[in-house]
Amino acid sequence: MAYYFEEPSHTFGEYLLVPGYSSAECIPSNVKLTTPVVKYNKKAGEKCPLTMNIPMVSAVMQSVSNDTLAVALAKEGGISFIYGSQTIEQQAAMIARVKAYKAGFVTSDTNIRSDATLADLQALVEKTGHSTVAVTSDGTENGKLEGIITDRDYRLDKTSPTETVAKYMTPLAKLIKAEEGITLDQANDLIWENKINQLPILDKEGRLLYLVFRKDAASHEEHPNELLDSQKRYIVGAGINTRDYMERVPALLEAGADVLCLDSSEGFSEWQKRALHDIHAKWPNAKVGAGNVVDREGFNFLAENGADFIKIGIGGGSICITREQKGIGRGQATATIEVAKARDEWYEKTGVYIPICSDGGIVHDYHITLALAMGSDFVMLGRYFARFDESPTNKLMVNGSYVKEYWGEGSNRARNWQRYDLGGAKKMAFEEGVDSYVPYAGSLHDNVNMTLSKVSHTMCNCGALTIPELQEKAKITLVSSASISEGSAHDVIVRSASIGAQ
Repeated sequence: MAYYFEEPSHTFGEYLLVPGYSSAECIPSNVKLTTPVVKYNKKAGEKCPLTMNIPMVSAVMQSVSNDTLAVALAKEGGISFIYGSQTIEQQAAMIARVKAYKAGFVTSDTNIRSDATLADLQALVEKTGHSTVAVTSDGTENGKLEGIITDRDYRLDKTSPTETVAKYMTPLAKLIKAEEGITLDQANDLIWENKINQLPILDKEGRLLYLVFRKDAASHEEHPNELLDSQKRYIVGAGINTRDYMERVPALLEAGADVLCLDSSEGFSEWQKRALHDIHAKWPNAKVGAGNVVDREGFNFLAENGADFIKIGIGGGSICITREQKGIGRGQATATIEVAKARDEWYEKTGVYIPICSDGGIVHDYHITLALAMGSDFVMLGRYFARFDESPTNKLMVNGSYVKEYWGEGSNRARNWQRYDLGGAKKMAFEEGVDSYVPYAGSLHDNVNMTLSKVSHTMCNCGALTIPELQEKAKITLVSSASISEGSAHDVIVRSASIGAQ
């Protein structure tokens, strides 16, 4: 007969952390959020070959993780997993752009031709959110530079939207520019000496390579947690599937991917077993995470087959409808607790520590702290990152408020059936994700720093300065629905709408 779990499964929203003793050393500035990403022999004193400075990674999703967000998150100390539901060539190109990115040297993502209209320009600025636009011969990021136009060069209320960019741009002849090979210090010196806001860097043929911005000189000092490889390049991950991995993996590794992740809604399968064995046999140094699983049995299966980290969660994402469509899944808190126990048992038995990642179910910032306290080494976030300037989706005005588009990999829009189907000739005929909007929230930097501030403060309330210490000391209580209501503003007329969810 079927096996029955006697206890109901729970979500993060059903738990709270009970404060512990906070010593004088328990202040947020002393908190260290460094965390391992891939497995290592901890008992033998081995050092983890890949760690993060913050416990946050972005989801393997079209609407979340592209090269722009990957650079922004690496600056904060986390890792983006570039989505795999695109051609091998396109995904590898995104990885290569992240690895080629030089801190302070920005590849222009807002470019236009000189014969475009001001209306075209305004539409481009609204789409990207960037007011400095490079005017190139072909309107691409690496075309021959013809000029620069900013929002200070024209006024739409005083000019016709049909006039061309060429009339209002600062032409190349009047620009201060530099050639390829200039150092960042030299570029910043030119910016300050000439009192300009940006400096184009060109190759010998006059093609645009980078822009260096005055604001980025100070910005570099704002990112002390930058996550860099041995060559001082940003760390980046990539999602792969169980179908074309033998062709996709070598291209991603060649492009510079630091870590891979088998992207599947359910990882307890023969297909992930085969992929893990094939990849590690062909590329023994490749780091490959696997998942998703929700119990001890699933964890042990992936651990036995060589997973470098293991993802937890089925059906808990805000755009995921797997549970209502197929009736499978488990409450994210319960799944994290059980898999964490299995991870600890595996470590005691083998000496090998396999990091686990809680993927889905994060609604409020404090849920991240709960996931860490319950045993997760880091969390994977989709909706959270989709709200920011750096995510790849459009920013729109809907019902008087700014939003960003956000859709699931199991939606018709993504059509990433490789993530969900179970093989055979007949493909999926139903969706496991929705197409939606999320409230626009501004820059990744500001929001991540606010979130991590909350995590650090809560850890101090629990008497912990590191994630392992939090997992050891945390006291967690299940709460009633009445307690949940009591924990929010109640019996008052709230004057501000800022209280509540992210």
